[in-house]
Amino acid sequence: MQGVRVVEFTHLVMGPVCGLALADLGADVIRVEPLEGDRTRQYQGAGAGFYPLFNRNKRSIALDLHHIDGARIARDLCKEADVVVENFKPDTMHKYGLDYASLSPENPKLIYASCKGFLPGPYEKRTALDEVVQMMGGLAYMTGRPGDPLRAGASVNDIMGGMFAAMGVLSAIIQRRTTGRGFEVQSGLFENNVFLVAQHMMQFAVTGTPAAPLPMRDTPWTVYDVFTVANGEQIFLGAVSDPQWVKFCKALGFDDLLEDERYLALSQRLEQRDALLEILKQRLSTRDAEEISILMDRSGLPYAPIRRPDELLDDVHLNASGGLVSQLVLDGESKVVKTALLPLTLASKRLGLRRNPPRIGQHTNEVLKELGLGDQEIARLKENSACTW
Repeated sequence: MQGVRVVEFTHLVMGPVCGLALADLGADVIRVEPLEGDRTRQYQGAGAGFYPLFNRNKRSIALDLHHIDGARIARDLCKEADVVVENFKPDTMHKYGLDYASLSPENPKLIYASCKGFLPGPYEKRTALDEVVQMMGGLAYMTGRPGDPLRAGASVNDIMGGMFAAMGVLSAIIQRRTTGRGFEVQSGLFENNVFLVAQHMMQFAVTGTPAAPLPMRDTPWTVYDVFTVANGEQIFLGAVSDPQWVKFCKALGFDDLLEDERYLALSQRLEQRDALLEILKQRLSTRDAEEISILMDRSGLPYAPIRRPDELLDDVHLNASGGLVSQLVLDGESKVVKTALLPLTLASKRLGLRRNPPRIGQHTNEVLKELGLGDQEIARLKENSACTW
């Protein structure tokens, strides 16, 4: 995407993820921030990773959109842009003349990506958060136990919603080659969540039986569970077919279970599932997780030690395959951390780091000069508090 300029008016997660995807793919993404910077820069605790993760490979310009000159500069940026990305409440961008209807007459090739809580319809004015759409969209119900809805442990809708917006942008760029014109792309947080649970919606449509929450679901497999093993470690193990059951028992030395007529076929094992799982849990409780992993790996069986996210920073595969890259928390700072890259390769290469996450307004002067402004005009804008760097 070299040569594609993206102007990003975003906050929190969904919009920045769209810009991140485009930036990693090679676009010149200019992040327009308020003078005090995106508030996620100040987040602590569970939000401490938001800004440094979702804003690499971008430039930052700090503008006061409430100031007549700040809003004018923002519009001038959009006149030269290929793509605009925003994720503010409906009508927010219109106040500054930065909505698609205001910008497209002067820039008909503009592709305008709006990352919204809800696509147009009865809900479109509602305030949405990942938590909100998980609750109303069935995901929390499917994740928790009956009567105890539980949100997923990551910003799944924000992140996927941003990715779908980037997908729409890429599609629009391809179409623009034929038509010469851009158009508006919208991605919805709620609709993304609905897509995530669509398999369960389809299950009901096909069978007439509502899907049960995951902890209570009737599984079609006997061995498809988490086992607590030696030293309190936990590991997921799976054996989902008759051939895999044979491999599973041979790998772990459970030959006696292969000879038991009650467990010969999958249908029989399902009838005895609760009792069989108790036997397996007892036998595995003294076994070492690493030893079990080696045996399962050798047999080509599905397994997964239970890990915390922080443990992935030392993952052998991620480090060897280039899935993690070192970056500064902010450009110019001394703290170096590992960060996860987009989960894809192009021409057998991972998409790497070109820029560390920028300081507030780090590129304001640079971008204004690219718009043709001289030093005196830039100094005047700074003096009038329309921009900063």
